[in-house]
Amino acid sequence: MKYTKNNVMKKRNNLSSRQIRRHSKISLFLFKYILIISIALIAAFLGLSIGFVRGVLKTTPQITKESVHSKGHITTIYDNNGTKIKTLSNNDSHKIDTPLSEMPQNLQNAFIAIEDERFYSHNGIDLYGIVRATFLGIKNKSSFQGGTTLTQQLIKNNVLGIQSEKTLIERIERKIKEQSLSLELENIASKEFILEEYLNTINLGEGTLGVQAAAQKYFNKKASDLTLSECAVLAAITENPSRYNPITHPENNASRRLIVLKKMLEQHYITQSDYRKAVLDDVYERISKNANNASSETQSHSYFEDALILQVVHDLKDQLGYDETKAYNAVYSGGLKIYSTQDTEIQKIADQAAGNDAYFPSGSRASLIYSLSTRDTSGNDVTYSENNVLNYMKENHLGDSLIFSNASEAKSMASKFKKSIEDSGAVIVGEYISTPIQPQVSITIINQSSGEVEALIGGRGDTSSSLRSDRATALQRQPGSNFKILSTFLPALDSAGMTLATVYDDAPYNYLDTNRPIRNFYNGYRGYSTIREAISDSMNIIAAKTIADVTPQKSYEYLLDLGFDTLVDDKELDDGTTSTDIHQSLSLGGLTNGVTNLELTNAFASIANGGTYYEPKLYTKVVDQSGNVLLSSDTSGKKVMKKTTSFLLTDAMKDVITDGTGTDAQLSSDMAVAGKSGTTSDRTDYWFSGYTPYHTMSVWMGYDLNTKFDSKELHKKMWADIMDQIIKTKKEKPADFDKPDGITTAQICKKSGKLAIPGVCDHDPRGSMVTTEYFAEGTVPTQTCDTHVAVELCRESNEPASSNCPADDRIRKVYIVRQKNARGETDDSPYLLPEEYQTETCHIHTK
Repeated sequence: MKYTKNNVMKKRNNLSSRQIRRHSKISLFLFKYILIISIALIAAFLGLSIGFVRGVLKTTPQITKESVHSKGHITTIYDNNGTKIKTLSNNDSHKIDTPLSEMPQNLQNAFIAIEDERFYSHNGIDLYGIVRATFLGIKNKSSFQGGTTLTQQLIKNNVLGIQSEKTLIERIERKIKEQSLSLELENIASKEFILEEYLNTINLGEGTLGVQAAAQKYFNKKASDLTLSECAVLAAITENPSRYNPITHPENNASRRLIVLKKMLEQHYITQSDYRKAVLDDVYERISKNANNASSETQSHSYFEDALILQVVHDLKDQLGYDETKAYNAVYSGGLKIYSTQDTEIQKIADQAAGNDAYFPSGSRASLIYSLSTRDTSGNDVTYSENNVLNYMKENHLGDSLIFSNASEAKSMASKFKKSIEDSGAVIVGEYISTPIQPQVSITIINQSSGEVEALIGGRGDTSSSLRSDRATALQRQPGSNFKILSTFLPALDSAGMTLATVYDDAPYNYLDTNRPIRNFYNGYRGYSTIREAISDSMNIIAAKTIADVTPQKSYEYLLDLGFDTLVDDKELDDGTTSTDIHQSLSLGGLTNGVTNLELTNAFASIANGGTYYEPKLYTKVVDQSGNVLLSSDTSGKKVMKKTTSFLLTDAMKDVITDGTGTDAQLSSDMAVAGKSGTTSDRTDYWFSGYTPYHTMSVWMGYDLNTKFDSKELHKKMWADIMDQIIKTKKEKPADFDKPDGITTAQICKKSGKLAIPGVCDHDPRGSMVTTEYFAEGTVPTQTCDTHVAVELCRESNEPASSNCPADDRIRKVYIVRQKNARGETDDSPYLLPEEYQTETCHIHTK
């Protein structure tokens, strides 16, 4: 065949046709095969899914109206010896059941509008909401959320038992049960019953369950008296009680509150006029005034128990995926067994000390905490606080302080203010008055070997209000010079190449970053001093110079490792400026917010145990009704400093108590003890943190309203007496702190920090400056003292002897040589080598 162009093209076409037919047969076969496999897989999946659903439904509890309203099972709290110390039930929680008839219609509508707008039309499951939430999830590439009805939320919170909800399978299983029971509940209960139970159960932040408790917490009034604006605030909390907390995050709550009001307007629950009035209401000013003054009708817990409950709730959320409502319900009605770390004997000792007036300055007084909710003649809600009382006092020349001689005087002043408001025609809606004794105290005691909190004291005096401020775990106060150990000397010894023998000149000095002068608590300046002396005598200037070499950034990083989460870095303030704790005054405890007693104590515990940081623990485990361990505390620690650093700091802090600023904290036994005192420059906060080989404890004393006073060192006396009683009660044998490998000693001069020169450093005019110091191996100085100089003087001229001066007419004197850039007069100044001695010799014996 002749291969023309047409023949070639025809052959190619025939070949292509055969290939296409062959490929088509293969494709058809593969399609049929894949289709059969897909159908089989779908059938298998459906079969498994049906089986899974059936299995889940078999384990779903029966639903009744009584089970929805069940008070649940009693939770028991045990101490660290397994002895029962407390039981919890719904009656103990911040939960007050209220009939729906006593809840304003705006309150009911606000929750329905934002949480479940088709509440009155669905049968327990909102299919439209589920489809819409799924579509939005796909569109926004986020996980499936939303579509949950009020009925489902009620089932989840009140009916479904304690179970983990962290994995996808667990969440699906819970969702199936939730929807099934919701359908059943809607068949046996009215919408009004469901709504009432929901509004009495929902978590509304700050430990409150239900609208009545929340109304008291945020507005100091009954739920029946809530305005539209206030109703919207509560409804705005539900999606995320932490994020939308109107006390801690008012800006977040305000944004969602606006959404609630818009929803209510769109769904015709309110008019345009109602909407405008509510939007203009400055509700958050009232909340900020009422937040800490709310009354409570619930049984109070001890400070330890309050802190324990908060930690368990946090861990149920964090580790098991609970929301806040379910977590609180689990604690108060889940029948849990909570094994706490509290040592009942130690707690009792601390309680007795805190309640003993002998440990507080004579003439203990009372402060006024006050809130008055009113409705003025124009129908506006107005809330007054103790600051309004103070202004009233000043205007009427009745005083200029909210600190009174006793509680009766404080209450009398509040009554006068209240009468003045009533005389203006206002109607009193609610009043709260508290007169806590002053000064106050907080105490934290930790077993440093494990991080277990053995006792907590959050205040003294009346503890009937379970909504009171916990001064041990929540209150942030300035730590003062107590902080030098943690912020400055720890990183200096651990990673900045310094030692306890490192010397700085205690002389006039200004902060490098602000140029503010630094003052010591004592008069004058002591000249060249070691870090050991700076720790023992709490020398401010030495600390500031040390942190300048360490760098505030490095100090900040160490503090984060020690668990201080109250520190800030570039925090924006209300006036638009920013604040940071990364500055030189960090060395003296100059912080934006201060620290809590708990985190300060735990940081010192990290030194006490050899350098390991443990998260502070209030429980060891939490067990459900079936004996399953739901939570167990993390026993692993994190190394935050070298063991040698821990030992060196401890040894220096032993000096604080033997002959430094902490002598009032000396123990009566032979037990080894180390510690550090702290007093703020304005004398409003007094601290002592210290430890034995067994326990670490911090005591804080101060006025709630930052009032200057003299503690008379009683806070140190309290610390010592508590520790002495613990040692005696626990029958602890006297012991010293362990000295780790890698510690050596050397004789150094205290004026240079270098190796002492015999016959020179020990002949300082004030006495020997030679001391034996501990060092981590590899850090012992290799140079000899260059601060002391020995000079031979001619006895006759009292000038440096020349070669012509008689040998038997010479005397030897030791002087101090200061750095050329040294500033000001110090204790070293009288002993400085005269300048002329450096260039001149005896003018008498010239030949």
